[in-house]
Amino acid sequence: MLHHSKIQAITLDLDDTLWPIMPVIVRAEQTLQAWLQIHAPQTAILCALPDTKRAMRLQVEQRFPEYSHDLSFLRRESIRASLREAGDRPDLAEAAFDVFFAARNDVSLYPGVAEALAKLAARYPLVALSNGNADVFRTEAAPHFQSALSAKAFGVAKPDVRIFHAAAAQLNLDPEAVLHVGDDAMADAFGALNAGMQAVWINAEGHVWEERIASHASPHLKQPLTVRHLSELCDHLLA
Repeated sequence: MLHHSKIQAITLDLDDTLWPIMPVIVRAEQTLQAWLQIHAPQTAILCALPDTKRAMRLQVEQRFPEYSHDLSFLRRESIRASLREAGDRPDLAEAAFDVFFAARNDVSLYPGVAEALAKLAARYPLVALSNGNADVFRTEAAPHFQSALSAKAFGVAKPDVRIFHAAAAQLNLDPEAVLHVGDDAMADAFGALNAGMQAVWINAEGHVWEERIASHASPHLKQPLTVRHLSELCDHLLA
């Protein structure tokens, strides 16, 4: 149940909320691999082995635990580690990452999401609030958003209450005046509720709320409004 009268702005998760992320990452990986085949062929051979690529990523994550929230940094340094391991030029990492990142932002919104965003943005300021490294202003969702806050930029990731409070502060609002919308029960719905916001959980696959957060939430924590698609939120808010 939402307290409609209190809501003055909406924050939205991006990946798997506005668009499916796995097809995007697969295409971005393929685009990067094609670039490496031309500019760093030994690295392309190395990165064609999934186990080796995962090992490189794990090494980087273990070496830089302070960057666990920054997926762009981890991706760039994983590419650099692969270049170095393969005997190619490590300084190609920046150009290689730019190729990956451009493809990573070439997203396709779920059907009906563009229309839902347009309806919501006509009434509420919309702010992107993401743990991922997508740049909403490089996507087709850009016209509907006022601003964005990412774990990379802020330094901590959802469900840490500090990033939710920072988003509310960016809007010059108290947390209770902000509605957060996202697909992840823990990072989005639990995190927002724990931060004092209202929350909508986009639960397309029909998961059970208690099973998602049972080991984390207080029994007194209220539940989010659960919908299967962003258009359902419009029905609740704009009816």
